[in-house]
Amino acid sequence: MRIEDYALIGDMQSAALVARDGSIDWLCLPRFDSPACFAALLGNERNGHWWLGPTGRKPATRRRYRPDTLILESEWDTPTGTVRVIDFMPPRDRNPDVVRIVEGVSGTVEMSTQLRVRFDYGRIVPWVRRHNGHLQAIGGPDSVWLHSPVPLKGGDYAHRATFKVSEGERLPFVFTWHPSHEPMPPQIECENQLDETESFWAEWVAKCTYSGPYRDAVVRSLITLKGLTYAPTGGIVAAATTSLPEDLGGVRNWDYRFCWLRDATLTLDALISSGYLEEAADWRGWLLRAIAGRPQDLQIMYGVAGERRLPELMLDWLDGYEGSRPVRIGNEAVKQLQLDVYGEVMNCLFTSRSRGLWPDDRAWTIQRQLLDYVEDHWDEPDEGLWEVRGPRRHFVHSKVMCWVALDRAVKYVEQFGRVGPVDKWRRLRDAIHAEVCDKGFDARRNTFTQSYGSSELDAALLMIPLVGFLPIDDPRVTGTVAAIEKELMSDGFVLRYPLAADNDVDGLPGGEGAFLACSFWLVEVMAMQGRKEEAKELFERLLALRNDVGLLAEEYDPRYGRLVGNFPQAFSHVPLVHAARALS
Repeated sequence: MRIEDYALIGDMQSAALVARDGSIDWLCLPRFDSPACFAALLGNERNGHWWLGPTGRKPATRRRYRPDTLILESEWDTPTGTVRVIDFMPPRDRNPDVVRIVEGVSGTVEMSTQLRVRFDYGRIVPWVRRHNGHLQAIGGPDSVWLHSPVPLKGGDYAHRATFKVSEGERLPFVFTWHPSHEPMPPQIECENQLDETESFWAEWVAKCTYSGPYRDAVVRSLITLKGLTYAPTGGIVAAATTSLPEDLGGVRNWDYRFCWLRDATLTLDALISSGYLEEAADWRGWLLRAIAGRPQDLQIMYGVAGERRLPELMLDWLDGYEGSRPVRIGNEAVKQLQLDVYGEVMNCLFTSRSRGLWPDDRAWTIQRQLLDYVEDHWDEPDEGLWEVRGPRRHFVHSKVMCWVALDRAVKYVEQFGRVGPVDKWRRLRDAIHAEVCDKGFDARRNTFTQSYGSSELDAALLMIPLVGFLPIDDPRVTGTVAAIEKELMSDGFVLRYPLAADNDVDGLPGGEGAFLACSFWLVEVMAMQGRKEEAKELFERLLALRNDVGLLAEEYDPRYGRLVGNFPQAFSHVPLVHAARALS
């Protein structure tokens, strides 16, 4: 299946990807970052999957989410009738469950299913037994049960069944994980869980304050972002997957199942602007726990519970998505210096407070410590927003976000009465501003550049007016936007930065697609410039890149006309929400 052929279901602690043909090819339990028990997405079916659909295995005729929910419905029209499969994960009580309900819509349809459980990313073939008519697979610390009225027969390290469903019939299948040392968990009642899950999402969506012309797209993005939150701690993962390639067949394959401070703050900004303050409070609590300690120990990302060690490993037994190797788990970028993160954290906390989040003295104490670090390190080179694995540089975007950190600190004092060395912060803020305008601007070309002394452009420069560093009508902003439109557009979409043999900015071979967030940033900027029709046209072309259930990956590759990168990607859905608001 192509990346865009998948749909997401989840319980706000983990998530599964369901293919258009009815196969669950990716599922990590019990957390987003746990080892996968279905890893066919990054290998083949022998690495674990669960297929359920009409015999003959064809793509669904149509599928959709139930309105305003994360409940997936896939339908197949066959010569003998129509059948529907309802897939969802109930918001978790104790154990994670994946529920699949087969519903006869008309006529009688022959169905088949095949289950291959493989723990540890497809490496461990479990021991499987039957107990009171149910299947249990156990291997090391993991145990799963399959509860079903349909008996499955084992063979070739898989379990299969063929059965028929007629109009009006509903047959439930429940896949439940628990630690292998614990007894079998209670079996859930599927229909009740379906009703409760639908009610949960309906009540959550009802809080949304957006009412513009793009409501369906905005709500679907907000649901997706909520689905990427880790409910027990308030952490927010960047994506539900690892190693889906930015370049098909290439090495640009990263694990995104962690909580980047940047991605989380931007996600919260979208949620807060849409009326969701509870998530902001939960994330602030997660943040204060995760970064507690010395400010110089701040990391750009953490595990969903605040873990700091995220070692990068390669899984050599997996062939990779469409041969894109290596398959990685963990992320070595955790060790990088990315100075822009301080600005994003300060901006998010300021926005949360401005929109009504109650004050927290401990939060302000930690913010003061982060600002001390910015004062001492803002003038250093770093790896920047794009996590380059080449040499550190003085990235203009990083300096701009250091300015943002100090600017929001000043506003905290001015608007909320917080105590701090505001005069010193103002002086340093002005000094950073002056240096960026001097060293980061190419007067000959009338554009800001990617880094001091470079000639390359960077789509992150679009953030200059969005964060208030310069007004939208400043000639330097106008020139930068025009240069990006001229030099970084590919088939009508914005690239992050130029990739060429003589440009070693990211230190990696191969190309990549258009990073979707960058094009959404351009929509916002165009709208601010008063170019509403151009902005609307670009926005609607971006919406057309979503798959049939409204999801976006990290990038779109015009070379292949396909979505690429991890999926679904928070960093794509966040600016969609902001762009829709800018147009509304």
